[in-house]
Amino acid sequence: MNQHKGKILAVFLMLLLLNYIVAVYWSFEPDRIDIKAYAIEQAAKNNEELVVGYTTTTALIEVVNTLLDKPGGYLSNDVMPPSVLMDNIPAWEYGALEMSRDLALSMRKDLSRSQSQSTEHAMLKQAQPQFNINSDAWAWPSAESEYRKGVNFLIKYRSDIANRSNTNAQFYARADNLRGWLKEAEKRLGSLSQRLSASVGQDRLNTDLAGDSAAKQATYAPNDNQIKTSWWEIDDVFYESRGAAWALLHFLQAVEYDFADVLEKKNAKISLQQIIRELEATQDPVWSPMILNGSGFGLVANHSLVMANYISRANAALIELTELLAQG
Repeated sequence: MNQHKGKILAVFLMLLLLNYIVAVYWSFEPDRIDIKAYAIEQAAKNNEELVVGYTTTTALIEVVNTLLDKPGGYLSNDVMPPSVLMDNIPAWEYGALEMSRDLALSMRKDLSRSQSQSTEHAMLKQAQPQFNINSDAWAWPSAESEYRKGVNFLIKYRSDIANRSNTNAQFYARADNLRGWLKEAEKRLGSLSQRLSASVGQDRLNTDLAGDSAAKQATYAPNDNQIKTSWWEIDDVFYESRGAAWALLHFLQAVEYDFADVLEKKNAKISLQQIIRELEATQDPVWSPMILNGSGFGLVANHSLVMANYISRANAALIELTELLAQG
């Protein structure tokens, strides 16, 4: 009897060890992608011309494909171990997914249209909603299947704009279009920066209505708030930020190519390159086995504040870039 129990225990421990090894392997974040080189490769492979917008569309396609095809696949909606017990990579996936959703919406609303009365491209009209399914949906339809459909629609759109004879499919590399999308990226980074900085807790004055004496809000809010991101949530916010920065980094590298003339005219190319450099710093290896949440200037490191520093600087540079693009 004792021998039988020993075998069961041994099998259990082996399964536990196997799940741990798999979880560690699946926890490695995807490598950086050379988007410009990959877009050239895809154009040659598909016998298509590398027109304006091809690289940006390819960046969105490849970022979503990476979410789906990295080791372990898409983990956010898994209901079985070991992935159901993992939270860092699902948080990373969510950050990258949110950035992808913003770009897909901007491509549908602005980047593919010349003015407000122009019609939207049929493939983008179908692609953009596919990315809005809940990230943790696992039953029919699953998140993976819907995101994959969205990618397929994007591939068709990319082929359409690469076809010189198809004048109904366009990608407009204009300063106002680019500025509109960058404003959305600003909001994402600003929110992440606030949540990361709140890891140590802070008393903040309410500035929601500052600058407009006639401004009003729906419900009362106190003038002084204690803002703090829970210790249980801060590692998720940290990895969500890394995922968002990873995706935005690739999108901006594509923008640097597709919007080269616009950036050159506005003397804004160096500003974009500085944002890319700040985002690259967010991807440095994390050597600690866990995300530490020290108290400001305390003895223990605070990884969230370090990440908040890079995110805040990238956000500030984004604000400057959008102002440059708004100038004549």
